[in-house]
Amino acid sequence: MDWVIHAASPAHFIPKTAAEKQSFFDVNVIGTERLLNGLTEIPKIFVYISTVAVYGLEEGEMIKESAPLNADTPYGRSKVEAENIIQDWARENEVKTFIFRLPLVVGENPPGNLSAIAKAIKKKIYFRIGKGENKKSMVLAEDVAYLIPQLEDKKPGIYHLCDPHPSCLSEIDSSIASQYAFKVKTLPDLPITLAAKIGDLIPFFPINSLKVKKLSNTLTFDTGKAISELGWKPNSVLEFLKNNTITS
Repeated sequence: MDWVIHAASPAHFIPKTAAEKQSFFDVNVIGTERLLNGLTEIPKIFVYISTVAVYGLEEGEMIKESAPLNADTPYGRSKVEAENIIQDWARENEVKTFIFRLPLVVGENPPGNLSAIAKAIKKKIYFRIGKGENKKSMVLAEDVAYLIPQLEDKKPGIYHLCDPHPSCLSEIDSSIASQYAFKVKTLPDLPITLAAKIGDLIPFFPINSLKVKKLSNTLTFDTGKAISELGWKPNSVLEFLKNNTITS
């Protein structure tokens, strides 16, 4: 066996019950252990798709891979545990291993907040929170897929895979809106904050406090290590958003 690529994980929902919280550990921790123990042949290369949620940060600029792992959600904590399990196994079995911590992943049918923005814009009910000057790291799914087959002669380790030029929220939502001939309007922070508190109490409400916080803060990650050691040359996420219709 030459390669194992492990990308299985629940994501993009806020657990509201003990069972939902446990589901992250069932897949990310127990599932990873079962995968490794079930391999009948040790691979030459192991690739694990992780997340920047392992840092437990809601804001920060150009965070490096050496930052403390202070995840405070079931998703983030279970990903930290999975990373540790994989690294121990890789050392014991001398397997060349790559752990990729991804930020917001972008494609034609993206999950999470980007899909929510596109859906609201399509329905012409989207409003920007404040000026939208906060920046976000993102990565194109196709760039990650393109990189993986090129890893055979690269240095193993933990890497951020991001567009090296983070975009402002105003650039992101305006790019999506241009596909629908929609002009984004801005709302003051207070009405959105109050509406988000309703969403904290009512499932399936369009927004909640966590979503508002994520959309309002700057959170960017340094991808210099991947550029220098892996030859990472990603495409511009903003250009993709300007030229492709995001479905939801």
